[in-house]
Amino acid sequence: MKSHIRTLQIAFTYIGTIVGAGFATGQEILRFFTRYGHWALLTILFSAALFIWLGTKMMIIARKISADSYEDFNRHLFGAKAGTIISLFTMIILIGVNSIMLAGAGAIFKEHLGLPYQAGLLLTILGSYLLLKRGISGILQINSLVVPLMLTLSLILVCNTLGVAGAERFLFLPTDYSSINAWISPLLYTSFNLGMAQAVLVPLARHTDDERALVRGGILGGAGIGFMLLAAHFAMSSQMPGILQFEIPMGSIAIRLGPVVQMVFLLLIFMEIFSTFVAGIYGVSVQLQQRLPVAPALVAPLLMLICYVFSQFGFSSLLGIFYPIFGALCLIWVVMLVRSPMSPPPGHGKPPAGGAGGKKQGITIVSIKPAIRTTRK
Repeated sequence: MKSHIRTLQIAFTYIGTIVGAGFATGQEILRFFTRYGHWALLTILFSAALFIWLGTKMMIIARKISADSYEDFNRHLFGAKAGTIISLFTMIILIGVNSIMLAGAGAIFKEHLGLPYQAGLLLTILGSYLLLKRGISGILQINSLVVPLMLTLSLILVCNTLGVAGAERFLFLPTDYSSINAWISPLLYTSFNLGMAQAVLVPLARHTDDERALVRGGILGGAGIGFMLLAAHFAMSSQMPGILQFEIPMGSIAIRLGPVVQMVFLLLIFMEIFSTFVAGIYGVSVQLQQRLPVAPALVAPLLMLICYVFSQFGFSSLLGIFYPIFGALCLIWVVMLVRSPMSPPPGHGKPPAGGAGGKKQGITIVSIKPAIRTTRK
């Protein structure tokens, strides 16, 4: 029973790490999959297979080399010097992603609540500041509740779309894009998300003493991501091309489910954005506190101010500009992950947590707190 619980915790953490603002709102799915028409079904299945394979492989390697942080993992893939540079680049990407998260919160307030865009930004920043004073454990626990709800809502969307005229359009939706673009898109999408997910999944694996739970959690988590991609694509395809005009396309689809379901869905989107934003700010601030001669109490507010400035460009604009660029650069990281052997050389790394020479640790939601902490090297 304990092993099954650990498997679910790992799977929900994996899904929650990938499901950020762009995913939950539908913008990522629309830009990387749905707009490619009839190719989208196959490319989503391809992306899900990559999530299962590479996400699981990353966690297994991280456990075997006893990587405490994504910087340790990058040093394993690229070597000490290059790995440190890649880790710094990852930090810069996280700042960009946090700006996109913040812009997504503002878009929800403006488009679906009828409130000012700036109100969404400022409320998210204020709430994040207050929560960061207490640590990240609370947000990680909330995420474990949000993911099952999002999976349930995805199932509801599928069932509801089955009765809508044009539900079968996802099979033959026309597109002006070439097949080459269609197949490059899932590579960019998967590379980017796995590159970001390492900040959480690497230390999670380090503190898991059951490799079978990691494997099962990686498979279940990757399959869950694939299911949510398919559900959102299926629902949005029936509303193409009109749905392209919305900043929060999934929110517009939720309207037909009734006002109660719509508000629940929008609340879930906001909670996912909020928790991801707080986790990202916390992770970057911890790393910067170790590198900059600035008072620790000032780092997080300064980061949020930077994100606030970038969020003025709008959610979909930031998503369309930065995500493809980040995805292309993360392709290098994925290539190194693919090339890396599953088993490290003998004597490489420290004993895994819970293994010989280490204190056994069980997995709880709180146990992934080190996921956004970078150790001093």
